[in-house]
Amino acid sequence: MSDAELSQSVPEAEKVKIALGIEYDGSRYYGWQRQQEVKSVQECLEKALSKVADEPISVFCAGRTDAGVHATGQVVHFKTSAQRKDAAWTMGVNSHLPPDIAVRWVKTVDDEFHARFSATARRYRYIIFNHRYRPAVLAQGVTHFHYPLDERKMHEAAQSLLGENDFTSFRAVQCQSNSPWRNMMHINVSRHGHYVVVDIKANAFVHHMVRNIVGSLLEIGCSNQDIGWMAELLALKDRTKAAATAKAEGLYLVAVDYPEHFGLPAPTMGPLFLANDLI
Repeated sequence: MSDAELSQSVPEAEKVKIALGIEYDGSRYYGWQRQQEVKSVQECLEKALSKVADEPISVFCAGRTDAGVHATGQVVHFKTSAQRKDAAWTMGVNSHLPPDIAVRWVKTVDDEFHARFSATARRYRYIIFNHRYRPAVLAQGVTHFHYPLDERKMHEAAQSLLGENDFTSFRAVQCQSNSPWRNMMHINVSRHGHYVVVDIKANAFVHHMVRNIVGSLLEIGCSNQDIGWMAELLALKDRTKAAATAKAEGLYLVAVDYPEHFGLPAPTMGPLFLANDLI
């Protein structure tokens, strides 16, 4: 009997649950979620894990990113009957993954842990290359915006979004969430040379929420709208009144928060040179 056949006969209660931290460049993928006939991050990860485990593996993630969106702090979990050392779930899995997807850490977790439902907050960073000319290096990892931006105006305007609010004005029309209400914990805008970073944390996000917020902040940053426009949009609860959705290329899922008793690692969020505390 093969390992795969043995795994099917092992009771669920006897399987081990493992959490992984995942980083990926989403440029070549049609989002996180497995789909037919198109390339996804989930499919690549499950294939690599299944090779190491020698049994079919299905993963559950903290947040399903869209096509072209990146992550430095994605968290997944899976259950397996395979007994492997941590190095197998990190270096071993990485050896079967394409260069633009990598496992950053591994942790065996209690059965109560769930990558999505145990999460208490998600944090994203949106990276804007603010220069007259487009970049060549990291072109798929930033969003180019050629008009000069005033990041101080953007930061001030963004503070009107803090707290628990109805984010209908920043919610995609096709969003399937039951409620537009979310609790915004922080939103900071800072400049680092030619790079402007929007750092945003909430308990959860409606579809395209970060990119729709950034799209409107860009209008304020280049003085097409005044600082008070952000608060007006929030109050209107009308997606058609806000700016266009910002591009996917600059968006990164950088961290997911969980209760401390799970003991998950907390690596540097990034991306690249960006420190955890930007302001």
